Amino acid sequence: MKKFINDPENIVKELLEGYALAFPNKIALEGDYLVMRAIPKSEGKVGIVSLGGTGHEPGHIGYVGMGLLDVCVPGDIFIAPHPQRCLDAIKIAERGAGVLFVVGNHASDVLTAKLTMELVKKEGLNVKMILNHEDIASGPRNKPEERRGLVGFLPLYKVAGAAAEEGKNLEEIYQMTERFSQNMCTLAVALSPGTHPVLGTPFFEIGEHEMLIGMGSHGEAGAQQMNLTTADKTAEILLGQLLDDLQVTSGETLLVILNGAGATTLMELFIIFRRMSQILTEKQITIARSLIGEIITTQEQAGFQMFIARMDQELLRLWDAPCDSPYLTILHP
Repeated sequence: MKKFINDPENIVKELLEGYALAFPNKIALEGDYLVMRAIPKSEGKVGIVSLGGTGHEPGHIGYVGMGLLDVCVPGDIFIAPHPQRCLDAIKIAERGAGVLFVVGNHASDVLTAKLTMELVKKEGLNVKMILNHEDIASGPRNKPEERRGLVGFLPLYKVAGAAAEEGKNLEEIYQMTERFSQNMCTLAVALSPGTHPVLGTPFFEIGEHEMLIGMGSHGEAGAQQMNLTTADKTAEILLGQLLDDLQVTSGETLLVILNGAGATTLMELFIIFRRMSQILTEKQITIARSLIGEIITTQEQAGFQMFIARMDQELLRLWDAPCDSPYLTILHP
């Protein structure tokens, strides 16, 4: 393992301090290393809060800012944070209209979130929790509770954050994001593992001429091992499964995201996207919006996550709404 770090015990502290120093006009550290907006949201608007282990940068801390998250609670490397820190974050985000708590469907994150919601109830706070669970490899569509959360967290942050800025109430935002969550799906593929920066061990093993389809961020179960193939063939395999899962038909409109896992280049992602675009054009399915790059990573893991979501005019409007965070900025039209 080769990494530019100091004492492994100080990685999270030094990472967050460096991050705050890099973007002082956008984010700030509050309390026990909570990442919050440098300029808080106006009173009377719903707050948006999320959590997640560090080591996946820019996710999740990269998306704190106007039109996105108000506060993110980072944990240790690949570990969910303590519930008390999440409660503190919710209190910071509370601007008099309640808080939406967005949580990825991973066992440790969900456990933390459930304990947080118990604390929230004792405090009498107005909070609703929503899970993103769009990984089609980890469970069937009729059992969403079994599906892991992958890159789908970002579209949820985006539309929820935009709706909150517009002044929609908590119930409206919850219902809209829940509907959106039911119309998205993701599938991942890996070529090589990432390495835990503290332990120095790879997350999984894979042959030199093999790839794994359907794995989680750290090599979790659900993978289909197969021989390495071309970019076009890989795009066809993943996109075919996603379209089948979401039952997308001719004439529909999609948001498409390709998320690089950490060591996969933009060159590769654009070649993949080229084939996706060809397939969808042939099927008379419109790519209304797209996002390609590194959104959530796993150190130097090679591979990517392919995400699609069914869009309507309201969701497109919210996706296009202005936002300003360190790793996603959309300017005023």
